[in-house]
Amino acid sequence: MSVLEMKVPSPGESISEVEIAQWLVSDGDYVEKDQAIAEVDSDKATLELPAEESGIITLKAADGDTVAVGAVVCLIDTSAAKPADFKSATAAPVEKAPEPVAEKKSAAPSPDPVKPVAKEATSYASGTPSIAAAKIMAENGVSANQVNGTGKDGRITKQDVVAAMAAGFSANAAQGWGGTREQSTEKMSLMRRKIAERLVAVKNETAMLTTFNEVDMKPIMDLRAKYKDAFAKHHDVNLGFMSFFTKAVTEALHLFPAVNAQIDGKDMIFHDYADIGVAVSSPKGLMVPVVRNAEQMSLADIEREIKRLAIKARDGKITPDEMTGGTFTITNGGVFGSMLSTPIINPPQSAILGMHNIVERPVAIDGKVEIRPIMYVALSYDHRIIDGKESVSFLVKVKEMLENPERMIFGSKDPLEVLLGL
Repeated sequence: MSVLEMKVPSPGESISEVEIAQWLVSDGDYVEKDQAIAEVDSDKATLELPAEESGIITLKAADGDTVAVGAVVCLIDTSAAKPADFKSATAAPVEKAPEPVAEKKSAAPSPDPVKPVAKEATSYASGTPSIAAAKIMAENGVSANQVNGTGKDGRITKQDVVAAMAAGFSANAAQGWGGTREQSTEKMSLMRRKIAERLVAVKNETAMLTTFNEVDMKPIMDLRAKYKDAFAKHHDVNLGFMSFFTKAVTEALHLFPAVNAQIDGKDMIFHDYADIGVAVSSPKGLMVPVVRNAEQMSLADIEREIKRLAIKARDGKITPDEMTGGTFTITNGGVFGSMLSTPIINPPQSAILGMHNIVERPVAIDGKVEIRPIMYVALSYDHRIIDGKESVSFLVKVKEMLENPERMIFGSKDPLEVLLGL
């Protein structure tokens, strides 16, 4: 018998341990080379662990276990023959369609037979979600009694939740509160624990302050309405608000370099480039992929890169390298309906811009009251490196360029001033 020891690969520099978010195979299953066998959480991203060879797998860690980088997490018997009834992993999801909710308590076996497990092995109560499944359920407001678990001992897997959401829920399924006094405990993932540590550190280690302003979004909205179809047809990507904000921010950062800088001990590091972090929501929580050299990009380039990174974050395929090294961050709470907030700085950066929802409000225009689409914006900054004058001036410059989009073309100057050589 030839046995291969599979060890945890390093997801990136400074990462010494990871967490087994979910095994995608069961103990004793036959796996193919390069088949995804587990989802692994680090403090920066979630990665898939592929099988290094084909054979029968023996698991050496359980869902939720924290293991060191380089530790053995499973064994693969490479001398084992492929079972005659083996089906490729690509066909497996089709077989895992959930049964109707009304039949949840029936004794019908799951589509994928589960091998007998010894009494001393880890077992779970029927209907208990895995870590990955629980996160998706919490994100989408799905309760355990709406999903039929097909994992070991009736445990709910990530695939069960996705399949149930795709199939729709029975009208008879219980909604809202369950009416019980039960409690449940869920272990925080490495990523969530790291986020918690970083947020507390920012509050304790920086002199964070927030300044606010409001932006009349009518010019941007009129421009989008006029050109969005032609833009999408020509560039094969939609024209959104984020590209305008990113472009306005890069121009303002050029004028106020301290907002794009960071503190390193007793030194200040200034950047002659703008790597903009864009906060996006994913099933694993908030992630901040970075748009590199955004100052050199066109609106179409920015939209393409944000779309690419957002899709990778949503699908859990984003890498740690794509989320490190930013010099400034933009976060958009408006997509969730936020009117106003004080965003927290993403260390080691020194500032973050918060976008919010657009609401029609009465404003004074040339001495008359008009209804305009207004967005409140917030800039949180580290007062140790950024003075109040710089922070306020930076936010005002962003406001001016958004309310006069043509200024983005001329480096924040008035087009007439460029024409006159002023």
